[in-house]
Amino acid sequence: MTRASLDKQPHEVASMFDGVAANYDLTNDVISLGQARLWRKAVAAAVDARPAQKILDLAAGTATSSQPFARAGAYVVPCDFSLGMLEVGKRRHPWMPFTAGDGMRLPFKDEVFDTVTISFGLRNIQDTETALRELYRVTKPGGRVVICEFSQPTWAPFRTVYTEYLMRALPPTARAVSSNPDAYVYLAESIRAWPDQPGLAALLQKAGWSEVAWRNLTGGVVALHRATRA
Repeated sequence: MTRASLDKQPHEVASMFDGVAANYDLTNDVISLGQARLWRKAVAAAVDARPAQKILDLAAGTATSSQPFARAGAYVVPCDFSLGMLEVGKRRHPWMPFTAGDGMRLPFKDEVFDTVTISFGLRNIQDTETALRELYRVTKPGGRVVICEFSQPTWAPFRTVYTEYLMRALPPTARAVSSNPDAYVYLAESIRAWPDQPGLAALLQKAGWSEVAWRNLTGGVVALHRATRA
């Protein structure tokens, strides 16, 4: 299996990410034209991790996204369903509590975490609504969710250019730096099929989250959604 299809069968998606784990962070930096690091900083600021907080970083992959939370003194659990990603992450950060888990059936008790966060992974979970309910379940009352995900550029001319980049320029760029460029064809397709900013906000509200808000990054290429568990 080299790439998943848009029905997002969990074993296909996990296998696809196993195949790109070794160079995943480098490839993301290249194909995002260096924006990925800025997006991670925005997530860290939104999560605002504090000492002794418990944070779930879902779809954490190699745990690059988890490092700012750990540096702030929080207890962070990097969770992913790609064993290949977890293995690479464990070699890099052997002290972190890497956990294998499916976003639709999280291996945690109710009301465990102060904050749950997921960056560029929600759209890879087969059932988005189930995943949002699971994140709600494992969050303490008063806790928060922070979601960083590709979205829809707000300026129509730029949106057209961006869509052309996704389908024409991204796959050849990925071919030059990735061990599995076909996975990035899926990436482009999954971004195009993903809900826009109000659409994801509506799904969060449907799953029970309150105080739902979002902030656009890079002109809406990425959106940072935030919400609270009452």
